[in-house]
Amino acid sequence: MRLRALLETDALGLRLLGGEDELDRSVRGVMTTDLRDPSRYLSGGELVLTGLAWRRDAADSEPFVRILAGAGVAGLAAGEAELGDIPADLVEACARHRLPLFAVHETVAFATITEHVVRQVSGERAGDLAAVVDRHRRLMTSGPAGGGPEVVLDLLGTDLDLHAWVLSPTGRQIAGAGETSLPGPVGAALAGHHLAATRTGRRAPHRATVDGTAYSLFPIRNTGRGALPASRDVRESVLSDWLLAVEADASDWPPARLDLLQGVTQLIAVERDRRDAARTVRRRLAQEVLELVQTGAPPAEIAARLRVAAPVLLPGLGSAPHWQVVVARVEWSDAEGRAAGGAQAGSGTSGSEIAGGPVAQALLEEILVDPAVSGPDSADRIAVAHTGEEAVALVPLPAVAAPVPDRDGERAEGPDRDPALHADVLLAAVREPLSAGLADDGRLTLGVSAAVHSPEGLRGALEEARHARRVAAARPGRVCAAGHHELASHVLLLPFVPDDVRRAFTARLLDPLRDYDRRHRAELIPTLETFLDCDGSWTRCAARLHLHVNTLRYRVGRIEQLTGRDLSRLEDKLDFFLALRMS
Repeated sequence: MRLRALLETDALGLRLLGGEDELDRSVRGVMTTDLRDPSRYLSGGELVLTGLAWRRDAADSEPFVRILAGAGVAGLAAGEAELGDIPADLVEACARHRLPLFAVHETVAFATITEHVVRQVSGERAGDLAAVVDRHRRLMTSGPAGGGPEVVLDLLGTDLDLHAWVLSPTGRQIAGAGETSLPGPVGAALAGHHLAATRTGRRAPHRATVDGTAYSLFPIRNTGRGALPASRDVRESVLSDWLLAVEADASDWPPARLDLLQGVTQLIAVERDRRDAARTVRRRLAQEVLELVQTGAPPAEIAARLRVAAPVLLPGLGSAPHWQVVVARVEWSDAEGRAAGGAQAGSGTSGSEIAGGPVAQALLEEILVDPAVSGPDSADRIAVAHTGEEAVALVPLPAVAAPVPDRDGERAEGPDRDPALHADVLLAAVREPLSAGLADDGRLTLGVSAAVHSPEGLRGALEEARHARRVAAARPGRVCAAGHHELASHVLLLPFVPDDVRRAFTARLLDPLRDYDRRHRAELIPTLETFLDCDGSWTRCAARLHLHVNTLRYRVGRIEQLTGRDLSRLEDKLDFFLALRMS
């Protein structure tokens, strides 16, 4: 259908604010969002509906509109209920990018527009499933009281006898029809099939058979057919997208039914948007605490921020919780195994060009959810920030009590069991599907700290988790983790070294290198950090720094000459490691 047809439909209450020359654009779908950057959910041709909650000031309009125009959306419809008149800065931004802009009268619900667009775009498509889509849209788009994804899954079951589940990328059940649950191993196997098929570029839906039962797997995105835009690398989202698993073989379904199932996935993507928007507060809290810890803020200031975070993450908790820190890193390599180079076939994007922090953040949020808990809100107590290429989770725990043994001396389960996170347990249920998504060019490494009960301990916990992750990175395998119990004790002591000792130690080793870098722009300090991070591997370090090995050898030789140390000796490596960590 055309934008012009929407404008001419009086019941929709649309008023054109700009873009009259673009009204012949085709509308292929509809998306409701208040995300500041909804690009990952856009494939082009959508009518975007927004309540303007993303806009804080006039400067926000230009980047928002630029993202929509770059994604090729058909038009933007802004509701008047939030701000009244549509801001002039939004009108001007749409005019600059030739994006048609409509105002939606406050008496018109977005659900009304969504229903109309879906009906028109669907046309004469299979009437059985169209009824399901329409009924569900009326329920879901009315807000949380509509019942969420479970409603459409119930309708698929009652109207079409189709059993379906919404799964996370690790196979955890997010929603299911009625009381029918998908067994955990089956969900993990289906997620693995889906991730492997997505990595190879196969077109959805993907067919999988588990325990003799056939399933069809649909990615949950607002993309019509499930294909990512050509300009994006599939690795940026493959480890975070939900999927719809239908207990049926869709290979012989008519195109009309397949199209309508894709419409169902777009409806569920609305719930995903809500989940991501609600997670923003927790992410911000984690980011604020992380910045305070990393900058050496006074413990009292960190404690005050933790008091703000605790009610959000553990509502109703009477006493201050213990905290654990979990650090994760996702790294991609090229076909030759180099950690930061080379382009993936057909992607046009090299491993070094993929922002690892956001990928690790989304993945860590999923990993930290108890796999036995279903529902999109089960991650409400998880706060994950990302800094550089790593993600850092601040996990609150109730007071850590020693486990009470049972009569046979075994560890007791129940209210008195140890609630702390353990590295090996975290990855047990997700290793198989994530390995499929990482394929031959990705690695996930994860480190877990011990529980701490005071702000003074957070800095040590962060360093502990980071060092544990490095221990995991030294192991073979696509998905590896290490815990605090595997660490040497010096990591725990670093944050408590007196400042004068810290300054003297680091100055003796690092000041000659810093002076040389300032005079010659030689980057000796970054070279030293990377060399140690690569465990002294010349080839891996050279690949990560995009240097020839001979150039790397020259830099390391200069480091040794300036400091009088020998980087082939374990003792000198350890001294440099400690100096860098304490600087």
